[in-house]
Amino acid sequence: MKAIFLDRDGVIVDNSSHYYIFKTKDVKFVDGIIDNLSRLQKKEYQLFVVTNQGGISKKQYKKEDVEKVHDFIENEFKKHGVKIREFVYCPHHNSFENCFCRKPSSLLIEKLIAKHKIDRTKSFLIGDSIRDIEAANGAGIRGLLIPSNQDLSPIVSQIIP
Repeated sequence: MKAIFLDRDGVIVDNSSHYYIFKTKDVKFVDGIIDNLSRLQKKEYQLFVVTNQGGISKKQYKKEDVEKVHDFIENEFKKHGVKIREFVYCPHHNSFENCFCRKPSSLLIEKLIAKHKIDRTKSFLIGDSIRDIEAANGAGIRGLLIPSNQDLSPIVSQIIP
């Protein structure tokens, strides 16, 4: 199976107005995200979201808030035929605790690769920070860096010309 791993904030969800997105009313999708994910899905890529959610550790919001946002994203995408296979997140923040799952660690990606029998050679991670790319490299997949809150069309065209 081939996969696309996506960072959430800045890649799927526009976070130019709010650094921490933990309320469904604050979810604004990056322009073109549904069309781009649909294009990838049509080429048989499975879609996964891998996100750091350090605001949980900072007590700015709760796990339930993150899960509500993920349910909202999943349901909005479903309306357009886009399926996110699984959402995973790290609730930790390095200022408060030692953590092995927060990107740039590749642990969450590695677990998804093992669980879903993903072919690393045919898979990519799309992220908007160096941490994302470091996590991809650690997992042995190709990381593609994009500017935050930008349309993914140029990157998707690199994956599926």
